[in-house]
Amino acid sequence: MSVLQALDIGLAALVLAVAVWTIFAREAFAAVVGYVAYGLLLSIVWVRLFAVDVALTEAAIGSGVTGVLLIGAAARLREAEKAAADEQPSEPQRFWASFLCVLVTLALAGVVLSLPDPAPTLAPEAAQKLAGTGLGNPITAVLIAFRSFDTMLEKVVLVLAVVGVWSLAPDRYWGGAPGAPRAARPESTLAFLAQLLPPFGILIGIHIFWVGADEPGGAFQGGAILAAMWMITMMARLTEAPPVSSIWLRLALIAGPAVFLATGVAGVAMASGFFAYPAGFAKPLILFIEVFMTLSIAVTLPMLVAGPPRRLPRR
Repeated sequence: MSVLQALDIGLAALVLAVAVWTIFAREAFAAVVGYVAYGLLLSIVWVRLFAVDVALTEAAIGSGVTGVLLIGAAARLREAEKAAADEQPSEPQRFWASFLCVLVTLALAGVVLSLPDPAPTLAPEAAQKLAGTGLGNPITAVLIAFRSFDTMLEKVVLVLAVVGVWSLAPDRYWGGAPGAPRAARPESTLAFLAQLLPPFGILIGIHIFWVGADEPGGAFQGGAILAAMWMITMMARLTEAPPVSSIWLRLALIAGPAVFLATGVAGVAMASGFFAYPAGFAKPLILFIEVFMTLSIAVTLPMLVAGPPRRLPRR
C-alpha cells in the first residue's frame, strides 16, 4: 500500500467519522461546527479526485457561506433549542426514522451499484467541441457553453433567495440596511484581520476568476472569495451593509443573470440559436458574461449572510 492510498483510506474514514459525529451531535452549534469540518474534508476529497473546481466551490459555499448562515441560525435558535431539549421522540418514532434512513441508504446504494460500466457519458462529444469555445478549462466550457441555461438559472435562484430574505423584514424597516451598524471602536484583533486579508483576497479572487477560462477557477469561485472579503469587513464592523433600497446594490444583484440572458437572446440573431455564440467570439463573450456573474455573486452571498433589514433607512 502506497502513502497516497493510505492517505485516501484515512481521509475516507475521517469523513465518515465527522459525518456520524455531526448527525449525533445534540447541540445545534456543535452540529454546525461538524458540518463545516465535513465540508472542508470534502474539499480535500475533491482535490484528490482531481476536481479542483468543485473543491473550490465546496470550500467557499459548502463550508464558508453556508457555515456562516448556519452559525447565525444556531445562535438565534439557542433559546428554542433549550425549550425543545425536553421533548424527546418516542421509541417507535426513533425506530421508524432509523428504518427509513436505512431504507433510503440501501436504495441509493442499489442505484449506484446498478449503473452500467462504463457509465454513459457525453465527455467525448464535449471534448470534441471544446476548441470551438476557445476555453482551456472544460468545466467552464460545460457550464457556460453546453449547459448555459442551467447555469444562468442557478444565479437567478441566488437573487430570489436574497429577495426572500429581504421579505422577512418588518414593514417599518423596509428600505433600511441589514446587519449591525459600523462600530465606533471595533474589536482590535478582528479589525486587524479584516484589514490584512481583503487586499490579498481581492487579488486572489480576481485571479481565480480570470484564469477560470483555462485553469481551475471561474466566476463562482472568484466571486465567492470576493464575497468572503466583504463579509469579513462587515463582521469586524469596519463597514456596514448598504440599504436594500440602494440602486447600485440592486443593479449589482441582477447584473450577472441579466447580462447572461441578454447574451443568450442576442445569440438568436448572431448565431442562429438561443445561448449560441458566433464563431470566433465565444471566448470574449463568455469572459464578458463571467465579469458580471462574478460581480453578482460577490454581492449576493454577503447579502444572504447579512439577513433582512433590521435598521431604519437613513434620511
